[in-house]
Amino acid sequence: MTRPLAISKKPPLVFRAVRKGRRYEEVAEQIQRLVADGALQPGDRLPPERDLARQFGVGRSSLRDAIRTLELMGVVESRHGHGTVVRDLDTDALVIPLANALGRKRQMVAELLEVRRMIEPALAGRAARNATPEEIARMEEILKRQRAKIERGEPSMEEDSQFHASILHAARNSVVLRVVDILMDLLRESRERSLQVPGRVERSYAGHQRILRAIKRRDSAGAEAAVRRHLQEIEAIVMQQL
Repeated sequence: MTRPLAISKKPPLVFRAVRKGRRYEEVAEQIQRLVADGALQPGDRLPPERDLARQFGVGRSSLRDAIRTLELMGVVESRHGHGTVVRDLDTDALVIPLANALGRKRQMVAELLEVRRMIEPALAGRAARNATPEEIARMEEILKRQRAKIERGEPSMEEDSQFHASILHAARNSVVLRVVDILMDLLRESRERSLQVPGRVERSYAGHQRILRAIKRRDSAGAEAAVRRHLQEIEAIVMQQL
């Protein structure tokens, strides 16, 4: 028997808005986690399509793709006259798809980090050759703010991103600048999480200092080596978390 969501008997469902590039996949993951956590139980009816799309911040087509994905996984089913309903599942039906999703995420992050290793050292080398005194002063100012935030125990994700962006701008390649900007956006979640690891922000700051010193010396090879070391340290932390 289908049960409508009893808002008065349990807390209302909370969905996070979805970022660009991860539309239906993240919608499906959030709903699946609610089922796994018991916030959505067998027989519960999902909110209307229009409400779900608004809460997730996605279009109706992305939401429908997510529901179709969940139907194929056996998590929900569409019932005539009742909407989309959570199915009565065994443990494997929840755990295995979640494990597969985490495995795919780990592989994607590893591949994105590999692309950064291919591109960013060479860009740092170009920045060492091309950076203007004003651009170098900008990098110094960013690191000064990053250091101040670290000392105050405040998040420094913004300065971390700005420093890497300043190197890209100094490299003088607008096409690669756009490519790396997309990469950083796709990696944002893993970067934010890794910056919460004890000691991570200090290592990041130290890596930035090494890169900047090489750029100031106009040492292309040194700048490339500093970026490679920096990315290796980041990757070790990120992949350990995943």
